[in-house]
Amino acid sequence: MSTLRDRLSSGTWLQQTSSTAIHRVPPGKRGRSAQRRERAGWVFVAPNLAAVAVLLLFPLGFSLYLSFHAWDLFSPPRFVGLANYRRLFVGDPLFFIALRNTAVFTALTLVPTVLIGLGVAATLNRKLAGIGIFRTIAFLPLVASTVAMAVVWRFIFSSDDGLFNIVLGWVGIDPVPWLIDPDLALVSLSIVTVWKGVPFATVILLAAMQGVPETLYEAAKIDGAGALRRFRSITMPLIRGPLSFVFVITIINSVQAFDQAYALTGGNGGPETGTYLLGIMLFQNAFSFYEVGYAAALAWVIFAILLVVTLLQLRFARREEVEL
Repeated sequence: MSTLRDRLSSGTWLQQTSSTAIHRVPPGKRGRSAQRRERAGWVFVAPNLAAVAVLLLFPLGFSLYLSFHAWDLFSPPRFVGLANYRRLFVGDPLFFIALRNTAVFTALTLVPTVLIGLGVAATLNRKLAGIGIFRTIAFLPLVASTVAMAVVWRFIFSSDDGLFNIVLGWVGIDPVPWLIDPDLALVSLSIVTVWKGVPFATVILLAAMQGVPETLYEAAKIDGAGALRRFRSITMPLIRGPLSFVFVITIINSVQAFDQAYALTGGNGGPETGTYLLGIMLFQNAFSFYEVGYAAALAWVIFAILLVVTLLQLRFARREEVEL
Protein backbone atom coordinates (compact mmCIF):
# COMPACT_ATOMS: atom_id res chain seq x y z
CA MET A 1 0.00 0.00 0.00
CA SER A 2 2.81 2.38 0.82
CA THR A 3 4.40 1.63 -2.53
CA LEU A 4 1.17 2.52 -4.42
CA ARG A 5 0.79 5.69 -2.33
CA ASP A 6 4.39 6.68 -3.16
CA ARG A 7 3.80 6.09 -6.87
CA LEU A 8 0.59 8.14 -6.82
CA SER A 9 2.26 11.02 -5.02
CA SER A 10 5.22 11.06 -7.38
CA GLY A 11 3.03 10.91 -10.49
CA THR A 12 4.91 7.99 -12.07
CA TRP A 13 1.85 5.73 -11.98
CA LEU A 14 -0.31 8.34 -13.74
CA GLN A 15 2.33 8.87 -16.42
CA GLN A 16 2.69 5.12 -17.01
CA THR A 17 -1.10 4.69 -17.18
CA SER A 18 -1.56 7.58 -19.64
CA SER A 19 1.28 6.39 -21.86
CA THR A 20 -0.19 2.85 -21.81
CA ALA A 21 -3.60 4.28 -22.80
CA ILE A 22 -2.06 6.19 -25.64
CA HIS A 23 -0.21 3.16 -26.94
CA ARG A 24 -3.44 1.16 -26.87
CA VAL A 25 -4.88 3.34 -29.70
CA PRO A 26 -3.91 1.72 -33.00
CA PRO A 27 -1.90 4.05 -35.27
CA GLY A 28 -4.15 3.27 -38.21
CA LYS A 29 -7.24 4.33 -36.26
CA ARG A 30 -5.64 7.64 -35.31
CA GLY A 31 -4.81 8.24 -38.99
CA ARG A 32 -8.38 7.48 -40.07
CA SER A 33 -9.74 9.86 -37.41
CA ALA A 34 -7.48 12.67 -38.63
CA GLN A 35 -8.56 12.01 -42.21
CA ARG A 36 -12.23 12.20 -41.22
CA ARG A 37 -11.65 15.52 -39.47
CA GLU A 38 -9.80 16.84 -42.51
CA ARG A 39 -12.60 15.75 -44.85
CA ALA A 40 -15.17 17.37 -42.57
CA GLY A 41 -13.18 20.60 -42.64
CA TRP A 42 -13.08 20.56 -46.44
CA VAL A 43 -16.84 19.95 -46.56
CA PHE A 44 -17.46 23.05 -44.44
CA VAL A 45 -15.01 25.18 -46.44
CA ALA A 46 -16.10 23.95 -49.88
CA PRO A 47 -19.15 26.29 -50.28
CA ASN A 48 -17.01 29.34 -49.52
CA LEU A 49 -14.29 28.19 -51.92
CA ALA A 50 -16.89 27.57 -54.62
CA ALA A 51 -18.38 31.03 -54.08
CA VAL A 52 -14.94 32.66 -54.32
CA ALA A 53 -14.14 30.69 -57.48
CA VAL A 54 -17.46 31.48 -59.19
CA LEU A 55 -17.93 35.08 -58.07
CA LEU A 56 -14.31 36.29 -57.94
CA LEU A 57 -11.69 34.14 -59.62
CA PHE A 58 -13.67 33.29 -62.74
CA PRO A 59 -14.74 36.90 -63.48
CA LEU A 60 -11.15 38.06 -62.95
CA GLY A 61 -9.76 35.43 -65.26
CA PHE A 62 -12.47 36.00 -67.87
CA SER A 63 -11.94 39.77 -67.84
CA LEU A 64 -8.21 39.24 -68.35
CA TYR A 65 -9.02 36.91 -71.24
CA LEU A 66 -11.36 39.50 -72.77
CA SER A 67 -8.75 42.26 -72.48
CA PHE A 68 -6.81 40.52 -75.27
CA HIS A 69 -9.90 40.15 -77.48
CA ALA A 70 -12.34 42.35 -79.38
CA TRP A 71 -15.90 41.52 -78.36
CA ASP A 72 -19.20 43.36 -78.87
CA LEU A 73 -21.41 40.97 -76.82
CA PHE A 74 -22.99 39.55 -79.97
CA SER A 75 -20.27 38.08 -82.20
CA PRO A 76 -17.64 35.63 -80.91
CA PRO A 77 -14.56 37.20 -79.26
CA ARG A 78 -11.71 37.87 -81.69
CA PHE A 79 -8.13 37.71 -80.43
CA VAL A 80 -6.27 41.01 -80.94
CA GLY A 81 -3.33 40.59 -78.57
CA LEU A 82 -2.13 43.85 -77.01
CA ALA A 83 -4.12 46.03 -79.40
CA ASN A 84 -6.56 47.11 -76.67
CA TYR A 85 -3.75 48.22 -74.39
CA ARG A 86 -1.91 49.90 -77.27
CA ARG A 87 -5.04 51.81 -78.22
CA LEU A 88 -5.55 52.82 -74.61
CA PHE A 89 -2.12 54.41 -74.18
CA VAL A 90 -1.50 55.62 -77.73
CA GLY A 91 -4.72 56.03 -79.67
CA ASP A 92 -7.32 57.26 -77.17
CA PRO A 93 -6.87 60.83 -75.83
CA LEU A 94 -9.95 60.41 -73.65
CA PHE A 95 -8.00 57.98 -71.47
CA PHE A 96 -5.55 60.67 -70.39
CA ILE A 97 -8.42 63.10 -69.80
CA ALA A 98 -10.12 60.52 -67.60
CA LEU A 99 -6.82 59.76 -65.85
CA ARG A 100 -6.19 63.44 -65.14
CA ASN A 101 -9.74 64.03 -63.89
CA THR A 102 -9.55 60.95 -61.69
CA ALA A 103 -6.23 62.09 -60.18
CA VAL A 104 -7.61 65.56 -59.43
CA PHE A 105 -10.83 64.09 -58.10
CA THR A 106 -8.88 61.70 -55.84
CA ALA A 107 -6.81 64.56 -54.44
CA LEU A 108 -9.91 66.70 -53.85
CA THR A 109 -11.58 63.78 -52.07
CA LEU A 110 -8.74 62.19 -50.12
CA VAL A 111 -7.44 65.12 -48.10
CA PRO A 112 -10.83 66.47 -46.88
CA THR A 113 -12.13 62.97 -46.14
CA VAL A 114 -9.16 62.08 -43.93
CA LEU A 115 -8.95 65.47 -42.18
CA ILE A 116 -12.70 65.77 -41.54
CA GLY A 117 -12.86 62.12 -40.51
CA LEU A 118 -10.06 62.69 -38.00
CA GLY A 119 -11.78 65.77 -36.60
CA VAL A 120 -15.19 64.13 -36.32
CA ALA A 121 -13.70 60.99 -34.74
CA ALA A 122 -11.76 63.05 -32.19
CA THR A 123 -14.91 65.02 -31.39
CA LEU A 124 -17.03 61.90 -30.94
CA ASN A 125 -14.36 60.18 -28.83
CA ARG A 126 -15.63 61.84 -25.68
CA LYS A 127 -17.73 60.81 -22.72
CA LEU A 128 -20.49 63.40 -22.90
CA ALA A 129 -24.23 63.26 -22.35
CA GLY A 130 -26.06 62.54 -25.59
CA ILE A 131 -22.89 61.75 -27.55
CA GLY A 132 -24.59 58.64 -28.95
CA ILE A 133 -27.13 60.82 -30.78
CA PHE A 134 -24.38 62.81 -32.46
CA ARG A 135 -22.58 59.60 -33.44
CA THR A 136 -25.77 58.29 -35.06
CA ILE A 137 -26.26 61.52 -37.02
CA ALA A 138 -22.64 61.47 -38.17
CA PHE A 139 -22.95 57.90 -39.43
CA LEU A 140 -26.23 58.33 -41.36
CA PRO A 141 -24.62 59.07 -44.77
CA LEU A 142 -22.80 55.73 -44.51
CA VAL A 143 -26.05 53.75 -44.79
CA ALA A 144 -27.76 56.01 -47.34
CA SER A 145 -28.01 55.02 -50.99
CA THR A 146 -25.29 56.70 -53.03
CA VAL A 147 -27.51 57.20 -56.07
CA ALA A 148 -30.41 58.56 -54.02
CA MET A 149 -28.16 60.98 -52.19
CA ALA A 150 -26.55 62.09 -55.46
CA VAL A 151 -30.00 62.92 -56.83
CA VAL A 152 -30.72 64.99 -53.72
CA TRP A 153 -27.38 66.76 -54.09
CA ARG A 154 -28.23 67.45 -57.72
CA PHE A 155 -31.18 69.53 -56.57
CA ILE A 156 -29.01 71.23 -53.94
CA PHE A 157 -26.48 72.22 -56.63
CA SER A 158 -29.15 73.44 -59.06
CA SER A 159 -28.21 76.78 -60.61
CA ASP A 160 -31.73 78.19 -60.50
CA ASP A 161 -33.32 77.26 -57.22
CA GLY A 162 -30.70 75.09 -55.52
CA LEU A 163 -30.19 75.38 -51.78
CA PHE A 164 -26.57 76.51 -52.10
CA ASN A 165 -27.38 79.32 -54.51
CA ILE A 166 -30.35 80.41 -52.38
CA VAL A 167 -28.06 80.73 -49.36
CA LEU A 168 -25.45 82.57 -51.45
CA GLY A 169 -28.17 84.94 -52.65
CA TRP A 170 -28.95 85.86 -49.04
CA VAL A 171 -25.42 87.28 -48.67
CA GLY A 172 -25.44 89.01 -52.06
CA ILE A 173 -23.45 86.45 -54.10
CA ASP A 174 -24.56 85.64 -57.64
CA PRO A 175 -25.66 82.07 -58.44
CA VAL A 176 -22.77 79.66 -58.98
CA PRO A 177 -22.97 77.18 -61.91
CA TRP A 178 -22.07 74.19 -59.77
CA LEU A 179 -22.97 71.52 -62.33
CA ILE A 180 -22.62 73.61 -65.49
CA ASP A 181 -19.01 74.79 -65.30
CA PRO A 182 -16.64 71.84 -66.02
CA ASP A 183 -14.20 72.76 -63.23
CA LEU A 184 -16.91 73.40 -60.64
CA ALA A 185 -18.68 70.17 -61.60
CA LEU A 186 -15.65 68.14 -60.50
CA VAL A 187 -15.50 70.12 -57.25
CA SER A 188 -19.22 69.49 -56.69
CA LEU A 189 -18.69 65.78 -57.29
CA SER A 190 -15.85 65.84 -54.77
CA ILE A 191 -18.09 67.49 -52.16
CA VAL A 192 -20.70 64.76 -52.54
CA THR A 193 -18.03 62.03 -52.33
CA VAL A 194 -16.46 63.57 -49.23
CA TRP A 195 -19.88 63.81 -47.59
CA LYS A 196 -20.41 60.12 -48.35
CA GLY A 197 -16.91 58.97 -47.36
CA VAL A 198 -16.41 60.85 -44.08
CA PRO A 199 -18.67 58.52 -42.00
CA PHE A 200 -16.67 55.44 -43.04
CA ALA A 201 -13.39 57.14 -42.14
CA THR A 202 -14.93 58.27 -38.87
CA VAL A 203 -16.04 54.74 -37.95
CA ILE A 204 -12.56 53.30 -38.53
CA LEU A 205 -10.68 56.12 -36.81
CA LEU A 206 -13.09 56.33 -33.87
CA ALA A 207 -12.70 52.60 -33.23
CA ALA A 208 -8.92 53.03 -33.32
CA MET A 209 -9.02 56.01 -30.96
CA GLN A 210 -11.16 54.11 -28.48
CA GLY A 211 -8.48 51.42 -28.38
CA VAL A 212 -5.82 53.83 -27.15
CA PRO A 213 -5.19 53.22 -23.40
CA GLU A 214 -6.51 55.99 -21.17
CA THR A 215 -3.45 55.66 -18.96
CA LEU A 216 -1.32 57.23 -21.68
CA TYR A 217 -3.53 60.33 -21.78
CA GLU A 218 -3.56 60.54 -17.99
CA ALA A 219 0.23 60.35 -17.84
CA ALA A 220 0.48 63.04 -20.52
CA LYS A 221 -1.91 65.28 -18.56
CA ILE A 222 0.24 64.89 -15.46
CA ASP A 223 3.28 65.94 -17.50
CA GLY A 224 1.39 69.06 -18.59
CA ALA A 225 0.64 68.09 -22.21
CA GLY A 226 -2.33 69.91 -23.74
CA ALA A 227 -5.10 68.39 -25.86
CA LEU A 228 -3.37 69.16 -29.15
CA ARG A 229 -0.04 67.77 -27.93
CA ARG A 230 -1.74 64.59 -26.68
CA PHE A 231 -3.47 64.13 -30.03
CA ARG A 232 -0.25 64.66 -31.98
CA SER A 233 2.08 62.63 -29.75
CA ILE A 234 -0.22 59.81 -28.55
CA THR A 235 -3.29 59.44 -30.73
CA MET A 236 -1.74 59.88 -34.17
CA PRO A 237 1.16 57.41 -33.72
CA LEU A 238 -1.13 54.76 -32.24
CA ILE A 239 -3.77 54.97 -34.99
CA ARG A 240 -1.30 55.08 -37.87
CA GLY A 241 -2.33 51.63 -39.10
CA PRO A 242 -6.08 52.39 -39.31
CA LEU A 243 -5.26 55.80 -40.77
CA SER A 244 -3.26 54.13 -43.54
CA PHE A 245 -6.21 51.81 -44.14
CA VAL A 246 -8.52 54.82 -44.52
CA PHE A 247 -6.06 56.34 -47.00
CA VAL A 248 -6.03 53.19 -49.13
CA ILE A 249 -9.80 52.66 -49.09
CA THR A 250 -10.49 56.31 -49.91
CA ILE A 251 -8.11 56.20 -52.87
CA ILE A 252 -9.67 52.98 -54.14
CA ASN A 253 -13.18 54.37 -53.86
CA SER A 254 -12.16 57.60 -55.62
CA VAL A 255 -10.45 55.86 -58.53
CA GLN A 256 -13.42 53.50 -58.94
CA ALA A 257 -16.04 56.23 -58.53
CA PHE A 258 -18.96 55.81 -60.91
CA ASP A 259 -22.41 55.77 -59.32
CA GLN A 260 -22.28 59.24 -57.77
CA ALA A 261 -20.81 60.72 -60.97
CA TYR A 262 -23.44 59.03 -63.12
CA ALA A 263 -26.32 60.20 -60.92
CA LEU A 264 -24.97 63.73 -60.43
CA THR A 265 -23.78 64.71 -63.92
CA GLY A 266 -25.00 61.92 -66.21
CA GLY A 267 -23.26 59.04 -67.92
CA ASN A 268 -21.27 61.17 -70.40
CA GLY A 269 -18.86 62.74 -67.91
CA GLY A 270 -20.18 66.23 -68.58
CA PRO A 271 -20.35 69.09 -68.68
CA GLU A 272 -17.91 68.69 -71.59
CA THR A 273 -15.33 66.35 -70.00
CA GLY A 274 -15.39 67.95 -66.55
CA THR A 275 -16.41 64.76 -64.70
CA TYR A 276 -15.15 62.23 -67.24
CA LEU A 277 -13.62 59.74 -64.80
CA LEU A 278 -12.14 56.30 -65.39
CA GLY A 279 -15.34 54.72 -64.09
CA ILE A 280 -17.45 56.68 -66.59
CA MET A 281 -15.08 55.74 -69.42
CA LEU A 282 -15.28 52.07 -68.44
CA PHE A 283 -19.07 52.17 -68.38
CA GLN A 284 -19.33 53.94 -71.74
CA ASN A 285 -17.04 51.53 -73.58
CA ALA A 286 -18.66 48.44 -72.09
CA PHE A 287 -22.38 49.28 -72.21
CA SER A 288 -22.72 52.21 -74.63
CA PHE A 289 -20.16 51.37 -77.33
CA TYR A 290 -20.21 47.58 -76.69
CA GLU A 291 -16.41 47.38 -76.79
CA VAL A 292 -16.17 44.89 -73.95
CA GLY A 293 -12.59 43.84 -74.66
CA TYR A 294 -11.40 47.44 -74.62
CA ALA A 295 -13.31 48.06 -71.38
CA ALA A 296 -11.72 44.94 -69.84
CA ALA A 297 -8.26 46.27 -70.73
CA LEU A 298 -9.15 49.57 -69.09
CA ALA A 299 -10.36 47.70 -65.99
CA TRP A 300 -7.01 45.91 -65.69
CA VAL A 301 -5.13 49.19 -66.10
CA ILE A 302 -7.21 50.64 -63.26
CA PHE A 303 -6.41 47.53 -61.21
CA ALA A 304 -2.68 47.99 -61.86
CA ILE A 305 -2.84 51.65 -60.84
CA LEU A 306 -4.64 50.80 -57.61
CA LEU A 307 -2.23 47.97 -56.87
CA VAL A 308 0.82 50.21 -57.24
CA VAL A 309 -0.72 53.02 -55.16
CA THR A 310 -1.79 50.59 -52.43
CA LEU A 311 1.63 48.93 -52.22
CA LEU A 312 3.35 52.31 -52.04
CA GLN A 313 1.02 53.49 -49.29
CA LEU A 314 1.44 50.29 -47.26
CA ARG A 315 5.22 50.45 -47.64
CA PHE A 316 5.23 54.08 -46.53
CA ALA A 317 3.03 53.27 -43.52
CA ARG A 318 5.27 50.33 -42.54
CA ARG A 319 8.36 52.53 -42.77
CA GLU A 320 6.71 55.12 -40.55
CA GLU A 321 5.92 52.46 -37.96
CA VAL A 322 9.54 51.25 -37.97
CA GLU A 323 10.86 54.77 -37.54
CA LEU A 324 8.40 55.32 -34.68
